[in-house]
Amino acid sequence: MTDPVHARISEIVTANPVVLFMKGTPFFPQCGFSSTAIAILERLGVAFETVDVLADMEIRQGIKSYSEWPTIPQLYIGGEFVGGSDIMMEMYQAGELTDLLKEAGAQPSAS
Repeated sequence: MTDPVHARISEIVTANPVVLFMKGTPFFPQCGFSSTAIAILERLGVAFETVDVLADMEIRQGIKSYSEWPTIPQLYIGGEFVGGSDIMMEMYQAGELTDLLKEAGAQPSAS
């Protein structure tokens, strides 16, 4: 039997080329790590979806077991878990995040 929370998370990560599970919203991040993650994605100019884990406690706990990663934010590209803000920063600085986004067919943001 499939865990319903994991099924919801799976649907979110597969339906969106780039999705960030974060604390707060892009306009009002609720932690420094989420703010850093948003800044990186905005700097790269890609369209992305976010999920505010503070608004849904089931998702907040479920995302940790789904990815087997204990912290939030969590970035998914092309349905695959990438990492948190520290890993995003390392990949961004090395140019790897840009390459991964291109490989996944991430679209430019509308702004």
